[in-house]
Amino acid sequence: MTRGATTVATGMDELKALAGTDLGATAWHEITQDRVDTFADATDDHQWIHVDAERARSGPFGTTIAHGYLTLSLIIPLFGELLEIRGTSMSVNYGLEKARFPSPVPVGSRIRLHGRVDSVDEVGGNGVQMAVQMAVTFTIEVDGSAKPACVAQALFRHYA
Repeated sequence: MTRGATTVATGMDELKALAGTDLGATAWHEITQDRVDTFADATDDHQWIHVDAERARSGPFGTTIAHGYLTLSLIIPLFGELLEIRGTSMSVNYGLEKARFPSPVPVGSRIRLHGRVDSVDEVGGNGVQMAVQMAVTFTIEVDGSAKPACVAQALFRHYA
């Protein structure tokens, strides 16, 4: 069920068995100004604390910082380093129970994702489909920071 640092779950029974499992942490990934600028363009959020390096030097963080929602959006690609799901017909993001941004992510810093499967529960399908809902608590850590950048509980539905 584990391949390197990635946990592999095949089918519903193995998904259910993950309840209570600490999935560990991903490798470190640098947050670049280019990535922040691209996110700003995609979301039309060009606030100076994200995109104006000169002004940000004299701002509250001393540098530009990643958008909170950029940090949150990185959960999905980073989650793939922690868990690979096989033998299901479809998986969907069902939503978030809670998301918080306790500290900023300065441009140039490195982040990693830590994941813990809180629960895996069966949910009703449409007659012939069976689904499980997985609640996973994610923490995005910033290298060298005592406080996490993001803590979120995400819900995923996986269909047989």
